[in-house]
Amino acid sequence: MRIWAKLMTDGHIKKQVVYEKAEKLTYSHFFDYLTEICQELDIPTPVLTKTHIFNFAKFNHVKFPGRDFVDSLGYDYLFLENLF
Repeated sequence: MRIWAKLMTDGHIKKQVVYEKAEKLTYSHFFDYLTEICQELDIPTPVLTKTHIFNFAKFNHVKFPGRDFVDSLGYDYLFLENLF
């Protein structure tokens, strides 16, 4: 499993990381993946809803705008893309 995480501002990638695990993607563990990605990017973890998980499952990507974060993000949004 590989997830490409990008912090975007004004349409440009400001910071990015490719998160890799030897295990298969499991949606019940998605919050754990998100938490580890945010720790690597040194940003707060956003609120995760069913809609976020459904979008990732259906479209292979999900966007977390600044309003999904309790603390200030400092970027326009966090974008996660499934690299299979």
